[in-house]
Amino acid sequence: MGIRAGAMGAGLAVISLLSVGCTDRPRTVEPQVTQEPEPSVGNEVPTEIPPVPSEDAGTPPSPPPDADAGTPPDAGTPPDAGPWPVDAALNYSHAFGVGTPQSVGLDEGLNLWLLDGNRIGVLRPGDSAPKWTTGVGQARLPFGRDSLAIDSTVICGGEAGRAYVGYRTHEMQRAPGISQRTYIPGPGDANYTPERYAEYQKGDLDAVRLQADGSVALEEHIWRTTGSSNKGKQIGIHNTNDFHYEEDRSVLNCARVTRGPYRGDLYITTNHGVTRLQGLVYNSHRHPGWYLDESLQCPPMHGLGIAPNGDVLVANEQMLGVLIPSPKLEEWDREKTWDGPTPWRFKGFNEALNGQASDDYWRAFEQTPSGRYYLGSAEYGVWAMTLKSRSAGNWSKLTGLPTNRVLALKATDDGALYIGTEGAGLWRLEADGVTLKRVPQVSGQRVLQLVYEPTVTPSILLVLTDLGLTVLRGP
Repeated sequence: MGIRAGAMGAGLAVISLLSVGCTDRPRTVEPQVTQEPEPSVGNEVPTEIPPVPSEDAGTPPSPPPDADAGTPPDAGTPPDAGPWPVDAALNYSHAFGVGTPQSVGLDEGLNLWLLDGNRIGVLRPGDSAPKWTTGVGQARLPFGRDSLAIDSTVICGGEAGRAYVGYRTHEMQRAPGISQRTYIPGPGDANYTPERYAEYQKGDLDAVRLQADGSVALEEHIWRTTGSSNKGKQIGIHNTNDFHYEEDRSVLNCARVTRGPYRGDLYITTNHGVTRLQGLVYNSHRHPGWYLDESLQCPPMHGLGIAPNGDVLVANEQMLGVLIPSPKLEEWDREKTWDGPTPWRFKGFNEALNGQASDDYWRAFEQTPSGRYYLGSAEYGVWAMTLKSRSAGNWSKLTGLPTNRVLALKATDDGALYIGTEGAGLWRLEADGVTLKRVPQVSGQRVLQLVYEPTVTPSILLVLTDLGLTVLRGP
């Protein structure tokens, strides 16, 4: 038996719209004071009314490959079973002593990365147990509000031997003479202080490297971006179009593109939007925002997924979206809503569940090979959606789950959807969209994360729960 042996999984995506100065909690946008620069022309105010779609407007063609980006050989053809056991279900916490990490990931070399607070572990193919390294990067100082991070959040594999580690910190606050709470004056600007400028260094994302002895070392705290405003400023992740705006501070989710022309790209969702990375270079950000009393609403994004055709699926607490990435990283933040180089295939909300001003608590967003979208909510269960237009969907709630508390989703190549719950373990929805069964091979009631690796045969599904890590091998 493979992955088909019995479960459901989940993965949620976050959709974003880029705008300088939009806020999170509280969701209020304050007017800018005169010394703050205007947003660049790359980030226009979004179009409020979507164009009338043609019959096939819901499925624009996939973006062409980037001739300069390089395409890995046989990117869509899994070469073999890879270096890991092919048991249909194997508890890695018992077999390899990986313990109960908070987050897991695989890199392109199929090294298994583990995150547990201030330590990072790596289980290399052939190892009998992971090797742990403590105090790397943002974790080199004790966690706390006044430190480099409050805590770590997620880990994702990158190219072979590289991983990315996300961190959380507090939200920015107003300061004397500064009305926009996310604005940080630079040296030479009015109201500049070294203390506020130091806020750039908190939270964000580390790139780490596997060493020859199995330990982990910091490669770089991510700071390189595509915008001219940011050139040479080693101040972490912030708005690409204008470095003064420090909106992306806490990383909530991450996903590596595993196939297709953009294989190797990484997406992270934050307290504000979704950021795209290629190697050590990022472009931040996009979010599916909307206006309430002239204030742009852009709450935290937990939902993140990669569609079968490479679309980026994102969902914050209220809205969701499907972005069509372009070959050029520098075009990621160019918000023109329904047009431009990185348009929204879909941007809207679940009108069948709540009003737009109410939180839906989206935690996962996936698309199955059938084309159906699924969203998982921490309070309202799993919802299926097909596109009715570019701003509205046909919604239906999945029945049969014993709980409405969903933390993770993951679609697999055999058409199934795995659903990770809080309190009821892992479930599997078959390709028919109806048949639903619990996956008994996975221990634990709280499913923290689902990671899918389709480049080996049988494919790998990492299932992280409150009791540890189980690996399912599928078709």
